[in-house]
Amino acid sequence: MPGKAALVNFNKCHPENCENGFCLAVKSCTHKLLKQEKLYDFPMADPGLCKGCGNCVRACPLHAIEIVKM
Repeated sequence: MPGKAALVNFNKCHPENCENGFCLAVKSCTHKLLKQEKLYDFPMADPGLCKGCGNCVRACPLHAIEIVKM
């Protein structure tokens, strides 16, 4: 069944610009589906689990995340 999922644009994403290397979008994911392995790493989303709520999109100051139809 098609749905929506978060997609990280790695050309726009610069975790080194986030406070202490912790991605604000990861912090905003109420479903805890956007993850960051360690500080200063890129955030990763599992499109199969993402609910497409858009919290991460609104939280990212670099506009590096978008919701796409799957």
